[in-house]
Amino acid sequence: MIHHRFLLVSVLLSCSTRLLVAMETCPATGMPGMPGFPGMPGKDGRSGEKGEKGEPGAPWNNVLGPQKGEKGEPGRTGYPGKRGQGGERGERGPPGTPGLPGEPGDHGIVGIHQKAAFSVARGTNEYPDRSSIIRFTTVITNINDDFNPFTGRFRCRVPGTYYFVFHASLEDRLCVLMKVDNKLLTPFCDHRRNRRQVTSGSLAVSLSRDQEVWLETKDYRGMRGKPAGYSIFSGFLLHSQ
Repeated sequence: MIHHRFLLVSVLLSCSTRLLVAMETCPATGMPGMPGFPGMPGKDGRSGEKGEKGEPGAPWNNVLGPQKGEKGEPGRTGYPGKRGQGGERGERGPPGTPGLPGEPGDHGIVGIHQKAAFSVARGTNEYPDRSSIIRFTTVITNINDDFNPFTGRFRCRVPGTYYFVFHASLEDRLCVLMKVDNKLLTPFCDHRRNRRQVTSGSLAVSLSRDQEVWLETKDYRGMRGKPAGYSIFSGFLLHSQ
């Protein structure tokens, strides 16, 4: 029984082999089929492992990598650009450091900075000399001795604006010149001749330190003084500079 089955299998295998050989050796007689549709793109594969570090490149001029060139010459100066718009005003900075002390000033004299005044009288009946400074015999007020009764001159020690005035009691004609440092400020003349009269004149003058003011006679010099009427010359500081 087993032997018969073996023979049957052998026959079947032999027939199958012949059939396959016959199919390969026989020419195809049918039409080729239509090509199939393209398949869907496949997904990207996973990233591969990181490769090993490569070898250094070949040397270039005996140096690995490019060489640095020499520094070039500076280019020409460009044209100045237009002035930009001004920025906003910045905040006030902190105070600077104190400066060095200044040089010492001139020595002052205590008590004369805001005070200057004098008043003197001519108490003699003699005429003053012609074309000369009128001198006064009696000192009424002389703060800080600014007026010199021996020379008849007032010397300014406090710069500022002064007011000068003279008052003369006379019986003769009179011309008085008020001068500053030998420069004529103004003349005061009275050509009337009476038994007894009074004349006066005044002027505001701006003076600098050490300038001098005085009264001087001209042609008529009737500035005399009697006990009944002195001739007086006064001056005082209105305000300092």
